[in-house]
Order: sequence, then C-alpha cells, then structure tokens
Amino acid sequence: MPSALKPTIAPLPAAAQLKLPALTPRKRQPPRQTLPSPKTPPLSSPPDLTNLTFTPPLRSILSPHDHTVFLESQTYTLVLAFVFSLSEAAADKKITSITLESQPPVIQRISSIISSIASLIDSNPPIDQGASRFGNPAFREFIDAISSELPTYQSRLQLPSATAADEVSTYLLHSFGSRERIDYGSGHELNFILWLLCLNRLSLLPLETFPALSLLIIPQYVHLLRRIQSTYYLEPAGSHGVWGLDDYHFLPFLIGASQLLHHPYITPLAIHNELVLEEEGDEYLYLDMVRYTMATKTVKGLKWTQPMLDDISGAKNWEKVEQGMRRMFVKEVLGKLPIMQHFLFGSLIPAAEGMGQSEGLGQSPGRDVDPTHDEAMLDDGHGGAGHIHRDGDTAWGDCCGIKIPSTVAAAQEDRKHGHQETFRRVPFD
Repeated sequence: MPSALKPTIAPLPAAAQLKLPALTPRKRQPPRQTLPSPKTPPLSSPPDLTNLTFTPPLRSILSPHDHTVFLESQTYTLVLAFVFSLSEAAADKKITSITLESQPPVIQRISSIISSIASLIDSNPPIDQGASRFGNPAFREFIDAISSELPTYQSRLQLPSATAADEVSTYLLHSFGSRERIDYGSGHELNFILWLLCLNRLSLLPLETFPALSLLIIPQYVHLLRRIQSTYYLEPAGSHGVWGLDDYHFLPFLIGASQLLHHPYITPLAIHNELVLEEEGDEYLYLDMVRYTMATKTVKGLKWTQPMLDDISGAKNWEKVEQGMRRMFVKEVLGKLPIMQHFLFGSLIPAAEGMGQSEGLGQSPGRDVDPTHDEAMLDDGHGGAGHIHRDGDTAWGDCCGIKIPSTVAAAQEDRKHGHQETFRRVPFD
C-alpha cells in the first residue's frame, strides 16, 4: 500500500525573510506602586480648659492655600488620629461583644440623646407630597425640633459651661442633614464624629470608651439616619454618592473592615452571599451596610448600584480593604477641597494660624457666614457650613453636584404601590 504523501513547505524567499519582524520577548510591566496605608498618629491629650475661650464653629478653609495649611496642621493630625483610633478600637470585635448596660454613664447619656432625637420623628411626620422621591419639607421641622432641644441634650452631658455647650452642639445639630437642601452627605457624617471628638477634647470620652463609640454609638447613629432618610426621603448630598461606596455613609465601612480584619471564614467576597449577610449582618457594620444597600435598591446587584463595593470584594483579605479605606479617607475626604471648605473650626477643633483670612470658595466676598443663621445659608449642603454659591441658588458647583432623588424613596414608593421587585438592567433611580 503506497505511503501517504507528506506535504512539503517551500522555504520563503530570502527577500521575504528580511521583512519578517524579529521575535522579541514582551517586557513585563512593573508592579503598580500603591500608596502606603496611613498610620494612626498618636492622639494628643485634651487641652487645658482653664485657658480656653469657647467660640462658635465657623468655616476657615476659604482657599486652596487654607486647605494646604490645614493638611499640615495639628488639627488635621488630630482628626486623623481620632477617626483611625475609633477604627482600631473595633478590630476583631463583634457588635454584640459590648453591651450598653456595662458602659460608663457618658456612653449611656450619648445613647439616650440619640434615642431622644429618634423620638422627634414621630412628632414631626412627613407631609403627603404624592409620589415625589425628593426631600420631604417636614424634615425642616424635624431639624428645628432638634435645635430647640439642644440645651436639654447638652445638659445631660454636664459640659463645663454654656459657651462650651453652644460650641459642641453646633456639630450635633449639623449631623443629621441639610435643613435647606433636605439632603445628607459626607459633611454631616463627619460632623457627628467631630461632635464626639469635642467630647473627647473635654475629657468626657477617654480612650477606654472608644470601643463603645465604634460598636454601640456609631451603629445607633447609622440606624437613626436610616430612619430619617426613609421618612423624609433625604437626597444624597452631591451627585456621586458618598465616595462611591454608599449614597450616604463611609465611616461604617472603615470601622466594619477593621471588625473583620482577622475573621476566620468571612472574606471580602462574602458580601455577595446573602446567607452570610443575613446571619452575620447584625454583628459586623460592613456586612450590615451592604445588606441594607441591597434591600433598599430597586436594582439588584452591587455591580449596578455600588460598583466600587463590587470591585473591593475582590481584595485578597480584609487587611487590604481596611488599608484602602484609610487611604480613601485621607485622599477623598480630608484631601478634597470641595468637601473640606465646609469644615467647621472652633476652640476645641481649632483652625491653624493664617487660615480663613482670604476671600474664597463658596463665600460671598466680605460677608461673614454664620452656620447657625439660616439667612446666611443659601445652600447648606455639607454640614450646615453656610455655603453660598456665586451663580445663584440653582447653580450647583463641584462641591454640591446636582439634586438627585433618594434611592431609598424609590424603594419606599414601590412598596407603597405594591410594585413587585424586578431586575432592572439600567440602574437609574
């Protein structure tokens, strides 16, 4: 039987061989250099109150120069040390590992203040505004009710003087949203932390109370805000959500990542497991935030609603997540001028020398802005900082974004009208 003919390949002409490109190995891309994770600075001792004159908190970051001065100031280090210390205090701890009954009286008083503010929601119900998903005007009456009760709240804390109470209460008042714009965002959450920082500066909250602040007080505050947001349909301050993680909050993710640092079986990828969220969400802030986000969105899937959270879930471990949250707080919060121009400074959280002396961003030239005076606040979108736009009431700058309806309101309205939950591929609310 004749053997099969083997095909023959004719060699290329010499001229063609000269035109072939040389085979060179690909150069490997150098590994991407990530910024080092910010360390926790030592928390300074509280100031000597005998030589301290309490003052109403006001804006002092009015220009890029002021912001640069702030980033090199002791106050910047103080805020960083306090926030990171709160996060470290929650490391590897469950929420239920601490009970309110076992805490010192100051923690119980702070908790009672938050509970009293929650009770004001019942006495200031939302007004009927049809199917609108924008902010409910009854929220302004709710904020006014908090303002009228502030002296009572602060008296529970036994502050050293009436002027001290006035300074500290400014931060608390602006911790629940903007009365003018009926929204809530980064500045309001930060104001609540600054309220706690003021109490620390008054020696009312020593380091021993930090675990209780992180695992009792802050979760209680977050749950109160959820009720406020769902009752009054607070709009997210700005048009991008809070740092791309959540429409309203950020710090619970930092503290929650610290809680899970060395967890034996819950990995970052577990946020996509509904059973894990259901069983462990009451113990860990990070999981609780994801669970609530998924429950209140009319679009199913984190990749549609919170793509940054979806990306973070691919991290190798919780240490990577926690380090990333630290970098995000430094870069995207304290390092962003549009946010920090609304930061309030008083005697307990002082401005550095030379700040606030130039006319600048968001403030009319030559006009003093009092954060407690509504006439001076054409827009109070970031913690009641007396923000004023040069281009009129309807021209929102980079700091404020555009007015967008509440996604919590979208879910609430769907439930009211008996709409069935369906998967929608275009995530617009």
